[in-house]
Amino acid sequence: MDRFARRFLDLAGASAKGRTSEPTIAEMREGLTGLAAFAGATPGVRVDERDERLPGGAIPIRIYSPAALSQEFLPGLIYFHGGGWLSGDLASHGGICRALAAAGQCRVIAVDYRLAPEHRFPAAIEDCLAAVEIINAQPARFGLDPARIGVAGDSAGGNLAVVICQLARKRGLRIALQVLLCPVMDALGRTQSRQALGTGYFLEERTMIRYWEHYRIEGLDPDNSMVSPSQAIDFHDLPPALIHTAEYDPLSDEGALYAVALARAGVEVHHCQHPGMIHHFYGLGAAIPYAATALAAIGAEIREAFA
Repeated sequence: MDRFARRFLDLAGASAKGRTSEPTIAEMREGLTGLAAFAGATPGVRVDERDERLPGGAIPIRIYSPAALSQEFLPGLIYFHGGGWLSGDLASHGGICRALAAAGQCRVIAVDYRLAPEHRFPAAIEDCLAAVEIINAQPARFGLDPARIGVAGDSAGGNLAVVICQLARKRGLRIALQVLLCPVMDALGRTQSRQALGTGYFLEERTMIRYWEHYRIEGLDPDNSMVSPSQAIDFHDLPPALIHTAEYDPLSDEGALYAVALARAGVEVHHCQHPGMIHHFYGLGAAIPYAATALAAIGAEIREAFA
């Protein structure tokens, strides 16, 4: 394991030592927002905020643009944050979005979708899909090139991005690219990495179980492709994909298997597993220097894909 990632794990373990109960939902949300302090700084990015009226209500969005290109029509990524469908917001993932906008020379539009358990499945999907539909219908209002609009997300946000790609295919909605960082692809995590790395590697299996219990509704089949997109029966005609996983992430196998499924269906896909890394490393640049290297590489891939 990367020595900086190991140090981060040690510090996280020490802070949790002695705890006798599971954190509350409020504490889980505060914890993820607190991780924003570990994101690396990215200068030269303009940030604009607004509310969008969606069927589920007014949803805040945040638009990140390379400052030198902020007046131009740019390719864009509609970004869905991670957090197990119940935590995360615009603040928790601001550093990641800044880095992707700068490195990818594109606009990144972050969507603050509704969270469980106050708003269970499929509220998050409804918000993300509505945002994609609005942005695709009015690209000029967001400063976007209509032919170069993709979706992106990390962890549970990656799950949402993949689900949106599947729904967009059914609706004839064009998405040019999917960018996935350590995505959740199976609600039950039936992979070797989830079993082998489920304890002591930052993202705990017991936490994943809690996420699922708070997100699901009664009668929802965990094999439903709307929550476990890896269980879909057809991967043809999906957008080209950039998939990034981490060697010591319990979710690593899920992203890798999705890459294989896309390739078998004839979808252009690039998968990179980052050696020595842990879940959410890309958002921990101040603690794990390799994150900056990885984000620069991801940005180069985004530029090439949109070109």
